[in-house]
Amino acid sequence: MNRDLYSWQEDCLKRWQAAGGRGMVQAVTGSGKTRMALTAAARLEELAGEKLKVRIVVPTGALMRQWAQALREFPRDSLGGEERRRDIGMRGSGHTAPADRKYLIYVVNSARYELARQILAELRQGDTVFLIADECHHYVSGQNQLIFEFLPHIGEYEERFFSMGLSATLPGGEARQYLASVLGPGIYTYGMEKAMAMATVCRYEIYHIGLSFEKGERVEYDELSERMIRLYNCLCQSYPSLRTMSQGECFELLKSLCGDKNRRIAETAKQYLSLSYKRKSLVCLASARISCACDLVQRLDEREKILLFGERISQAEEIYRLLAGRYPGRVGRCHSGMGQQANRNVLERFRDGELRILIACKSIDEGVDVPDAAVGIVLSGTAARRQRIQRLGRIIRQRKGKSASLYYLHIVETSEDDCYLPGGSGHAIFELEYLPGAGRFLNPAYDEAAKALLRDMGDSGASGEKIREAMRCLRLGCVRSDWLRDTADLEERKNGEKYVSDRNYWSCMKRLKMYKRED
Repeated sequence: MNRDLYSWQEDCLKRWQAAGGRGMVQAVTGSGKTRMALTAAARLEELAGEKLKVRIVVPTGALMRQWAQALREFPRDSLGGEERRRDIGMRGSGHTAPADRKYLIYVVNSARYELARQILAELRQGDTVFLIADECHHYVSGQNQLIFEFLPHIGEYEERFFSMGLSATLPGGEARQYLASVLGPGIYTYGMEKAMAMATVCRYEIYHIGLSFEKGERVEYDELSERMIRLYNCLCQSYPSLRTMSQGECFELLKSLCGDKNRRIAETAKQYLSLSYKRKSLVCLASARISCACDLVQRLDEREKILLFGERISQAEEIYRLLAGRYPGRVGRCHSGMGQQANRNVLERFRDGELRILIACKSIDEGVDVPDAAVGIVLSGTAARRQRIQRLGRIIRQRKGKSASLYYLHIVETSEDDCYLPGGSGHAIFELEYLPGAGRFLNPAYDEAAKALLRDMGDSGASGEKIREAMRCLRLGCVRSDWLRDTADLEERKNGEKYVSDRNYWSCMKRLKMYKRED
């Protein structure tokens, strides 16, 4: 690992130092938060030497192992040299390294009941302690707050305590105030637009793919919606403020109303939330999602690694069965029903390249570093912006020559968002539609150009074989943006291909570019 830092990392470290070595950093996933924090540790060690203790808290075992690997790969002349890297320990998820290790990484479940006591003891014995709280938005809950219990007792040792909170999405409101009180104020924000401009993450594109319900699903959705509207209007008669609340505030109030002393109101709130869950499940498990994802995978470059994100285990298992049948030995799945060791094994196989497609629920939203994964398919997603950013972050880690694509599947004319990151900018967005019966993707501008190309090939007397090959290439290109690349780039890619079929694809995209309509 090169010691040179990006300019944002140096700026951030200067601000952290100016804040007395305390503070929180919000930086997009894949931009180098880990490297920046370890550089801070290395600089502290230059001052404290053998007396420095680095304590890192993470939410998951996968993230713990990732930090251990990052420590092992840090430059040899940093962090005490090669012999000191042997002093890396892990606690949690089955690991029980001695607590006196210089670099100790805790899963938060283990840290709750021992880390505070450990840090206080180390400060009292004259050590300098650097606490790194990764994905620090997790540590606001009552039980997780136990890791900070030492803070009221460090008075005279405060000058030897340093902290850094890391997150791609720091919370707001009271949660942020609490984190600032224990980790230090927010000192730096490094968002997606800035990261793209400075090339610390790779170029990426988002494809919104609109899907439709089957007829029976649409009827059920509309019936549920009508019943919810009636219940909601009844509740608004007693609580008019519901109409002006945000979605999150409304949900919290409805939950509290389920225990209202007025039995009619309590029952109405319960019915509304029950119908809301049924409607959400109907949208999440819509049958078109599975066929769309399978047809999409068929059209993507077979050399690209694909992360496929779902919300429900049953859905993940269904698409795993279908894709594993089409691509034997190349597909794996990772979710809470698999067990820790099984999930660990499949992640390693994906990293090593044995698997090309990894299907997961929430288990890889944080803590999975696969720099060569360049395609994400959001089979069914959450409304939480934090989770959406984390999933995008899984595929945009920088690698030479890499560009990433994220495909977001959504059901049209429902409560589901039709935009993956509302309000976002700085990246290309393409709007597609999927027709499950025909297995087709509609991409209006592309389809218009493709139709013109095939018409001209027919008019010029091209053979049936050439037209069929062009149709094959055009079918693949429909879900990509390759036809919009620079002509020189298309020619270079064509010349770099080994197989005729791949060279034909790039030739077709180069020719199709001439039919692009200038808006």
